[in-house]
This record gives sequence, structure tokens and C-alpha cells, in this order.
Amino acid sequence: MSPEALSARVGTELGMSDWLTIDQRMVDTFAALTQDTYFIHTDPVRASATQFGGTIAHGFLTMSMMSVMAYQVCPAVEGTKTQVNYGFNRLRFISPVRTGSRIRGRFGLKSFERKQDRWQVIYDVTVEIEDGARPALQAEWIGAGFF
Repeated sequence: MSPEALSARVGTELGMSDWLTIDQRMVDTFAALTQDTYFIHTDPVRASATQFGGTIAHGFLTMSMMSVMAYQVCPAVEGTKTQVNYGFNRLRFISPVRTGSRIRGRFGLKSFERKQDRWQVIYDVTVEIEDGARPALQAEWIGAGFF
């Protein structure tokens, strides 16, 4: 999408990603990679005795899935040579994602600014849990690209 066309979409919803299942294998792999093997993520028997009733995904695992969701929804900016994750203005983990649940991302375009050799975008992102009363997380996510 041209920078001008994307700029015209500020204040609108860009769309929703496909549903993505967060299974125990994914959680265990993330736990091993990050060395965060806390039992609420990796031990279904112990976790079943908690208020969660079973294992839950790491909040940072849920957050990291935003990238694959964004590739499905957020348009590429024409002429961009590369782009990077610039960070967050705000990020809140609202509800735990129980292992076996499906999540999807809903993306809104909060801002898009073009500067001479680069651009910056801010997305309003909500990661929803299928059949959940509340979302898994909400974030204001910043990206940047270079022409």
C-alpha cells in the first residue's frame, strides 16, 4: 500500500488475523527457549490445581504471536527496504490464555507518519481469546520502516 493510502486509513480498523491455537507443545517450546519453566506453563497436573484449571501461555508468548498476526493483516508499505519492531507505548496482559485456546489479533491504525527516509506506524492491537469474555492483551505497538 502506498504511504499516502495507508495514511488515509488512520483511525480505522485494518482487520483481524486468523485464529491461532496455543497448544502445550508451543508453550513448552517457548518455556525452554526463554528458560521460563514456571509450573503454570509447563506442568498440567500442578497447574490444574490453580485458579487457571490447567496450564496457561506465557504473556510474552501471546505477545510474540502478534508478529504472525500482523503479517496477515497489516499492509506492507510500498518502497520499504526494511522494517523493525520499535516497541510499545502501552501493553497490558488482561486475561490468561489457557493452553489449547485459540487467539487472534484485531488491528487498528492509530497513526502513520512519513519522514524523509523512514516511516513510523502505531497500531492499536487487541489479542482476543475465542469465546473469551475479555481479551488476552491490548497494546499500542510501534513499528518503523526505512525507504
